[in-house]
Amino acid sequence: MRPVLFHLWSYAVPTHDFFVLLGVLAGLLVFLAEARRRDMVDERILWIVVGALLCGAVAARLSALWRYVAIAPEPTLRGFLVGGGRSILGGLAGAYAGVVLTKRLVGYREPTGDLFAPAVALAMAVGRWGCFFTELPGTPTRLAWAVTFYDGEPRHPSFLYEIIFQFGLFGLLWWARPRVSVKGELFKIYLLAYALFRFAVEFVRGNDVVWAGLTRPQLFLIPATVALGVYFAGRRARGHYTTLALHGGRP
Repeated sequence: MRPVLFHLWSYAVPTHDFFVLLGVLAGLLVFLAEARRRDMVDERILWIVVGALLCGAVAARLSALWRYVAIAPEPTLRGFLVGGGRSILGGLAGAYAGVVLTKRLVGYREPTGDLFAPAVALAMAVGRWGCFFTELPGTPTRLAWAVTFYDGEPRHPSFLYEIIFQFGLFGLLWWARPRVSVKGELFKIYLLAYALFRFAVEFVRGNDVVWAGLTRPQLFLIPATVALGVYFAGRRARGHYTTLALHGGRP
């Protein structure tokens, strides 16, 4: 594990925070490039991004509160703020809510999911390197690609699994962005794909099992995945995807 990536003069740069920031910047560049390509550059778009980042950051912290309270021998506010951790799933949910709320506040009605989908996938792919270098990677395994950290136990590189998945999904979304004819659906497609992947990878992540052999993230993902499935099924039943096709032109 490598909690400190490097020192900048006397300041120790945290590895996790460095890669999270790098991921946010990479995602922001993709978002702005796609907004420019779609001729959607607007001051309100920038406020929507700010709303997503702020709500995502707050939700990521607050959604980790239950775990901190459960494992800390003497929970304190200072202890939570310093070492309470974050939840990616909570952050995604908060960011989504932030987008919806900010769009209402600024009066922006155009779908923005197609802008966020590839940006979030790339940001996650980059940011997860911070998790790989600073957290236990997964459950013990004897597979050839196992990684070993301070405890000497070969483990599943679950964060590497996710990095590969996110980079692959980014490439797929980037390819699909000018070809999918239904506007605004790319982000929901991303959410469904990530929910299915995350549910599967949780079996080798090493998170605490809380009920029926499932972890807390899996229990959260079950209703979320069902809701997304019902959404897509309902849209299809109402004929929204009758023209869903791949084409080579600009949207």
